[in-house]
Amino acid sequence: MKTITYAEVQQLVAKIPETELPLAYCLLAELAAGETQSPQAAFMRLSVDERREVLAQQAEQMKTHYEETADERTEWQTGDFISD
Repeated sequence: MKTITYAEVQQLVAKIPETELPLAYCLLAELAAGETQSPQAAFMRLSVDERREVLAQQAEQMKTHYEETADERTEWQTGDFISD
């Protein structure tokens, strides 16, 4: 990603409708305060290969979970439908 200057950010802010300024201000205030980033933002900052690895690990965990709970899921998904 190219380096972005303060002037470029100011130009973008100048284009934001006045009704959206509170949202933009809150976002910039959070960034300036150095608050911890959300897990989603941290994930998006990873390289593509790192993201793929994280997703592969999560997929494996979910596969195991679904295999372990298959009987329970089958039990509550079966049965007659009752219509009034």
